[in-house]
Amino acid sequence: MIKRYSRKELTDIWSEENKYKIWLDVEVAAAEAMERLGQIPKGVASVVRKKTKINVNRIHKIETEVKHDVIAFLTSVTEKAGIKARYLHQGMTSSDVLDTSFNIQLVQSGTIILKDIDQLLKVLKKQAKKYKFTPCMGRSHGIHAEPITFGLKLASFYEEFKRNRKRLKDAIDEVSTCAISGAVGTFANINPKVEKHVAKKLDLNVEPISTQVIPRDRHAFYFSVLGIIAGSIERVAIEIRHLQRTEVYELQEYFSKNQKGSSAMPHKKNPILSENLTGLARMIRSTVVPALENIALWHERDISHSSVERNIGPDANIATDFALIRLTNILDNMIIYPKKMLENLNLTKGLIFSQEVMLELTKTGLSREKSYKKVQTYTKKCFAENLNLFEVIQSDKYIMSKIPPKKLRTIFSYAKHFKNVNLIFKRVFK
Repeated sequence: MIKRYSRKELTDIWSEENKYKIWLDVEVAAAEAMERLGQIPKGVASVVRKKTKINVNRIHKIETEVKHDVIAFLTSVTEKAGIKARYLHQGMTSSDVLDTSFNIQLVQSGTIILKDIDQLLKVLKKQAKKYKFTPCMGRSHGIHAEPITFGLKLASFYEEFKRNRKRLKDAIDEVSTCAISGAVGTFANINPKVEKHVAKKLDLNVEPISTQVIPRDRHAFYFSVLGIIAGSIERVAIEIRHLQRTEVYELQEYFSKNQKGSSAMPHKKNPILSENLTGLARMIRSTVVPALENIALWHERDISHSSVERNIGPDANIATDFALIRLTNILDNMIIYPKKMLENLNLTKGLIFSQEVMLELTKTGLSREKSYKKVQTYTKKCFAENLNLFEVIQSDKYIMSKIPPKKLRTIFSYAKHFKNVNLIFKRVFK
């Protein structure tokens, strides 16, 4: 990812320096196990650990000659650690190092992203409770439907990100595996106890069966979860963008004192951060299909997945982290306009209570079809002539013979729509 959409915590994880450091951790842990098994001399692991200094430029220079990244890495280690380094990588294959290390990077990234979600949940909970009973318009198809509260909107987002947190935790567990099984995964030239030691040392689980590579369905699950998280981020971002439209203007992204909204129009205050999140969400989701396609490799292994993962590994994780932090900041600092929400609620002059009028008529014995048609006729008239539905209904003698005036006033109030807000909040924030 470009620096504009990156945070150091994540870029450090996907740096070349960190990648080679993890490779070294894997090789040293394997050497420790081999020493215990008496397969290589004592002291190899400690010497390699002590003397090796990661030199990214040197590794790249060697790779230009040998055309193999793991061999280039091992050669650079030998240059620093000396003759004892020849005992590294005994019976191992490149995928043992690459796959185990890649999984560690995913775990490191996922752990930070989990913390990001925790921060987002904290802000969503705070704001949901603050606006728990702030009336606003509920919309379906972009059209006024019935009243809700702004707190309910936020509570819905909170519950979704609770699910996302669980999904990500499961995905991290899914990729927390280690494979040190050698060529085609048969342990022909390496003791399975080496794999067990490496897994324990690096806080991973042993891959039950690898085919020289760790099966890519694990990784597909992880990237699919990032794609779902991106979808949830965009869902919130789209809501903010819609509610900031001039005709709606129920909320606004924070706009700093010296901020400029347009190079041409000084009056503009655009939801640029939310629009940015929509774009980042598209980018993150675009990594899901390649991850799914990586599942099907030739026989026990090919490297068609490698180039894909070198791109989507850093990009998807860095972008997800950045987007979550940005979304948290937007929600924490957004400006809410409750008066405008109330104004929009009343915009259609009572049409939003049409369902309750219809239902009350059915209770008096009128069929649903006739009730619907009668109320719809009046709603169309109100909409076309800018009339108040309550007043129009009051003028209908037949309806008023069925619905007492006191009951009609009760129907045209918001109270009924908010009577179960506490119940819903208890479900969400239990």
